[in-house]
Amino acid sequence: MGKDYYKILGVEKKASKEDVKKAFRKLAHKYHPDKKGGDEKKFKEASEAYAVLSDEKKRAEYDTYGKTFSGSNGGDAGPGAGGFDFSGFQQGGGGFDFQDFDLGDIFGDFFAGGRQRQKRGRDISIDVQIEFKDSIFGTKRKVLLTKTSICDICKGSGAKAGTKMKTCATCNGAGQVNETRNSIFGSFSSVRTCPTCHGRGEVPEEACPKCQGEGVVNEQVEINVDIPAGIEDGQMIRLTGMGEAVAGGVAGDLYVKIHVGPHPTLKKQGENLVMNLNVKLSDALLGAEYKIETLDGTLKLKIPENTRYGDTLRVKGKGVVLSPKKRGDLLIKVQIDLPKKLSRKAKQLLKELQDEGI
Repeated sequence: MGKDYYKILGVEKKASKEDVKKAFRKLAHKYHPDKKGGDEKKFKEASEAYAVLSDEKKRAEYDTYGKTFSGSNGGDAGPGAGGFDFSGFQQGGGGFDFQDFDLGDIFGDFFAGGRQRQKRGRDISIDVQIEFKDSIFGTKRKVLLTKTSICDICKGSGAKAGTKMKTCATCNGAGQVNETRNSIFGSFSSVRTCPTCHGRGEVPEEACPKCQGEGVVNEQVEINVDIPAGIEDGQMIRLTGMGEAVAGGVAGDLYVKIHVGPHPTLKKQGENLVMNLNVKLSDALLGAEYKIETLDGTLKLKIPENTRYGDTLRVKGKGVVLSPKKRGDLLIKVQIDLPKKLSRKAKQLLKELQDEGI
C-alpha cells in the first residue's frame, strides 16, 4: 500500500474525521519546522496524511486502492513553497478545513519570506446622476468628498516645514517591527509595518501643525469627474488613487457609479438613438415633412410616400457620440396615427378610395 497514513497519524482505520483532525493537530504542533525541535519530514508526512484522510472521497480511494485519484497521490507530489508539500491543501474540495485553520495567518510570513505588502488606502464608491443628453455627448462633474488625503502642507512627510527627519526609535529605521503570535502550532514570529513611522523608517523632529505628524488629514476635497460619451446607466468610472490616502502607502481608488435619467422620447440602442413618431394616415400615404426634436435641436424629417406602420427612417450622424468625428444614427420608427372619429366628408373620401381598391 506504500505509505500507511493511519500509522503516520497514529489512528485506527475506523477513526472518525474528528479523530483524524485531532491527531493531525497534535503532530503538527509537535513537528512544525518553525518550532524548536521540529521535524520538516514528519510534518510533511502528517500534512500529506491529513489531506487524504480528512477527505471522504480521497480516503475511500486510499482504503480501496492504496492511493488517491483526486489530486493527492501520496509521496509522488512535488514539494511546494518553502520545501513543503501542500498539494493536498485544497480549499473546499478537501485537505485542510479552512473553517478551523487560518493558513494565511499562520504561514503567511513564512511563505512570503518576511516581505510585507505595501499599505493601501480604502476605496470609495459614490453615485452620480446625469441627464440623458450628457450620457450621449459626455460631460464633466465636480463632486465634494470628505475623505482622508495626503497633507498638502508637508506632502505626506508629517514634518513641519524647514525641519529634518530622524530615525524612528520604534523600528530603528527598518520600517518594520517583529512580533510574536500564538497559534495551535505554537509561537510564530512575523514582520509587520512599523506603526510609528508607517514603514518610512523616519519620523519628523517637529510634527506638521496641520496633520500632527501623520502625513494625512481628513478634509473636504473637490474632485473632477470626466464622464465619457456613450456611457451606460449603471456603469462605473474608476479614478485611480482618488480614494482614501494612507500614511506610508498608496491611496485607494474612487469608483463613480453613473445613473442616467430617462429621456421623454429617445432611447439608447447600442450606438444609435431610437424614437417613435406618430404620422397621420394621409401623410404616410402621400408623404409629408415633420419637425422632430432631437438632442441636436429641431430637425426637419421627410416622410416618404407609402410609408407603412413600423417602417424605420434613419438620420445619419445624429446618434451616440463614438469619437470626435464619428457618431451613430437616429432611428425613427413610424407609428400610423389613426383618427378616432371621422367626419361625413372623410368617410365619403375613404369610401371613394375603397372603391378604387386602396
